[in-house]
Amino acid sequence: MASLLEQIKQNTLPVNAMRSAAKGALPVPAEEMLEVLVYLSQNALFGQDARMTLAKWDAQSAMEVLGKDTATPEVLLYYWQPENRRPVLMPTLIENPAIPDSLLMELADTGSRETVNMLLASKRARSSPGVVEALLGNEYLTPIEAQALRSGDDSATSAPPPAEQTLQEFEVHPDTEAALQAFQKEHASEIAAAEEKPFELTKDEEAAPEAGAEPSNTGPVTGAEAVEPQAAEAPPQNANETAVPAAPAPAAEVPVAIPDEFESAEQKRITVLQRVSRLNVGQRIKLGFIGGREERALLIRDTARLVQNAVLSSPKVTDAEIESFAGSKNLQENVFREIARQRRFLKLYPVVRNLCNNPKCPLDISLTLIKGLQVYDLKSLRHNKNVPDTIRKVAAKLYTEKASRGGAKKE
Repeated sequence: MASLLEQIKQNTLPVNAMRSAAKGALPVPAEEMLEVLVYLSQNALFGQDARMTLAKWDAQSAMEVLGKDTATPEVLLYYWQPENRRPVLMPTLIENPAIPDSLLMELADTGSRETVNMLLASKRARSSPGVVEALLGNEYLTPIEAQALRSGDDSATSAPPPAEQTLQEFEVHPDTEAALQAFQKEHASEIAAAEEKPFELTKDEEAAPEAGAEPSNTGPVTGAEAVEPQAAEAPPQNANETAVPAAPAPAAEVPVAIPDEFESAEQKRITVLQRVSRLNVGQRIKLGFIGGREERALLIRDTARLVQNAVLSSPKVTDAEIESFAGSKNLQENVFREIARQRRFLKLYPVVRNLCNNPKCPLDISLTLIKGLQVYDLKSLRHNKNVPDTIRKVAAKLYTEKASRGGAKKE
């Protein structure tokens, strides 16, 4: 009996079976299925489904196929093409001898910083004079790495890249790992499409002073601001009076330098920001699942929607963090919609209250959630000048109804 691929080429496979093949739903080995999908990716009728299936294909299964010397050139070259590349698969492809050195040299010459890291970690790449020469011409290669390549010092080039070091610092619980894999599988095609999107923070609106607002003097005072200037000496009231020189003030004790906790926290935040900025979308998604509170607080402000969703999908995110996100004015609309979409978050009353009082929360969500507010929160919300007028009017109406129903005095 002819193989599945031969039947497709001979046009003897039924249409329903072709459709199932394009979705990877036929009971054949992964190696054969990938070969079929790559062939169908050029089909006018089933090409889109086949490409989507290839983008969502389980990474571990794909690596097992791509790591074999029996892998067909069509499958290898499909995943090698820039538009189909998945960073998680590239180290396996680089090590496969079926990929010619000429392609490695081209990659080494024009690759991104992440690609350079992969090639530096590859024994095959470092042992190829042509690839090494191409790497030396790459703009992302550091002088130290270039010197190590010329001297043949593997220890300076085989260390995990900074991005991987960041991810390796966190212990991954099995539940978190399972949730991460489920998220990656569900959004595989979107992650692949947005892989090169750089890290970018949403605009910090809370930090910007309102127009016409007076400078605040209530904030923490540090450094020179902590020392009040001495008042200027008043001139004698009577011109005949002789000014008595003031007694010399006792020498002030030199204050002992005490570490500023605010400055320390800010420095830590900057360090986290620098490390996160090195990561691609896939790595930021992983960090959103396995990282700590500081990493989540930063990643929730990532302009990449998938990264925001990853933070909210992490089993490690706490109720207190969700309450904070719901009340923040520095987050994108997608965050509020994702919070409102998850029932486990809406069971937290402070989350509902914060969303209704947040001027950045979409109106349709606020109008849906406002019905669940308690009387005293409705009373406060009807006077909140930051929210839309529609919300204030609805809050006033609901307050009147609930206060009357409960026997409270209406205002």
